[in-house]
Amino acid sequence: MLGLSVRWSLKDTDPGVAQQLRDYVTQTSLARFTGMAGLHQKTWRMVESEWFEGTYIFDSREARDQFLAGFMPGEANAPGSLLIGSTPIAYEPFEVVAIAEGGSGFATGAGPGHA
Repeated sequence: MLGLSVRWSLKDTDPGVAQQLRDYVTQTSLARFTGMAGLHQKTWRMVESEWFEGTYIFDSREARDQFLAGFMPGEANAPGSLLIGSTPIAYEPFEVVAIAEGGSGFATGAGPGHA
């Protein structure tokens, strides 16, 4: 398995951006990535006023490279970029050594920060 992190800076953004991102992810983006071919999982992570990130786990290098090749040319028009007001500051491809499912099971859906 291979991963990709795409990170935006939230420094100098309006205070309401974090909630706008939560709303977009839970109301729109979650459905877009659920069941996507070649993708094992996507996690959206955020530290308010610091950064927002999409972390993807793909089943192959080809799936990851295809996603990245389709995303990067339109990064300025990506919903995250439009909400934040800037393009990603980092793309980080990585290898997934292993994933363990804990005793509480694998959770999907909105996190605790969503109203």
